[in-house]
Amino acid sequence: MSKLDLLPERALDLASHAGDRLRDFAPRATDWLDAGAKLGALKGATRVGMKVVRRNPIVFTAALAGAGLLWYAARRRAARAESGRGEALEGSARRIEVRDGDKEGRRTRTKRATAGTKRASTRSRRTAATTEPRTEH
Repeated sequence: MSKLDLLPERALDLASHAGDRLRDFAPRATDWLDAGAKLGALKGATRVGMKVVRRNPIVFTAALAGAGLLWYAARRRAARAESGRGEALEGSARRIEVRDGDKEGRRTRTKRATAGTKRASTRSRRTAATTEPRTEH
């Protein structure tokens, strides 16, 4: 066999090899196509967004500040949850009922009766036994 006889076989071999490579490339081609479409959409959205920002800079600034505040609040909440603060306290409580003697000793005033009068100082009502010395902590 001469080299001219081997040429068609070699061409078929190369063609089948190229076909195999294209079949391997085909799944990646759809990924490339999807990525290109996403980049095109992003480019168009960027253009529209820049036009809006140029026309309404105050709205953009307010939206940016609001997003920053939301981010800061979420970060603080996550930090508080991580440190254990902010959770409900576990424990017991008891209810204290009002005694009948306390109800009789109180006098209630209406709005009309207190509208023109000044409030009396609470210091003058205290006795020496009930006052506590003030201390600095």
